[in-house]
Amino acid sequence: MLTIIATAALPVLALTLTLGGVAKLATSGRAASPGALTRLGPVALAPERFARPAMLACALTEFALAGGSLVVDHPVTRWSPVVFFAIATYVLWDLRRRRPDVGCGCFGEVSAAPVGLRSIGRAAALTAMAVLVAVGNVAVGNVAVGNTLNTSAGLMGPAGLPRGTAAWVAGGLVLVLLALSPEVDEVVARVRHRAPCEQRPLPPGRALSRLRASAAWRAHAGSLLTGEPSDMWRELCWRFFVFPAQEGAEVVFAVYLSGRRPAVRAAVVGADGRVAATTGDRTDASLRESTPVSA
Repeated sequence: MLTIIATAALPVLALTLTLGGVAKLATSGRAASPGALTRLGPVALAPERFARPAMLACALTEFALAGGSLVVDHPVTRWSPVVFFAIATYVLWDLRRRRPDVGCGCFGEVSAAPVGLRSIGRAAALTAMAVLVAVGNVAVGNVAVGNTLNTSAGLMGPAGLPRGTAAWVAGGLVLVLLALSPEVDEVVARVRHRAPCEQRPLPPGRALSRLRASAAWRAHAGSLLTGEPSDMWRELCWRFFVFPAQEGAEVVFAVYLSGRRPAVRAAVVGADGRVAATTGDRTDASLRESTPVSA
């Protein structure tokens, strides 16, 4: 059965790499607002002048990995995707910790939602699929041979499996990846609104309702002096709320404005204006600096 899963995983991996490369090329070649690329993926950790070259390099790497896995039957081409997706998993985990305000950039600008467990889980799933392909010594020739055997064997394929099993497994793998893809929510939203997140109107009241339903709100609600914000503003796809807290401090919440389960971040600002961590709270340093673009 592992052989069937590995055989089904190869075209899924190649398709994912190709789509990611095409999306990155389109994003890097499109005129964007200043600093837009630095809010996508690992390039957020690099200086802005290197953002576009880094995005292009990643796209070309994905094309090379996809083509190599389908054309060249060699241990290097089989294990390179494993290394790529394993590094991607670690980078996304680190990015979520260091820059929780940026998206993974996995599929260009469509992946602008803050990195969450779904994106990390997808990268881990792709790593596992790549390992199966590498260990199973699967190449495009094996896929073709498997299809030929299935066809000639009638209703039963190799190892007594029903005909078309690999196709069904491939479909299941695709469904798993889709379930782990926050980009689906963004694509649906763009189809509905015909505009990227930062250009869509959203009433502050809706963002406030999302905030009050979040775990970040429950973690800080006990320290707030009032349930109404003293200030609010919008920056791109984030809505910020400021609430007065005990001992002269303020709690700043940032609510992402897209997706069914939008990200909510929080930072506590002390009376001296410095960001302070509280017990059991992860202070988001990314909230310290921002560039307002709309009220």
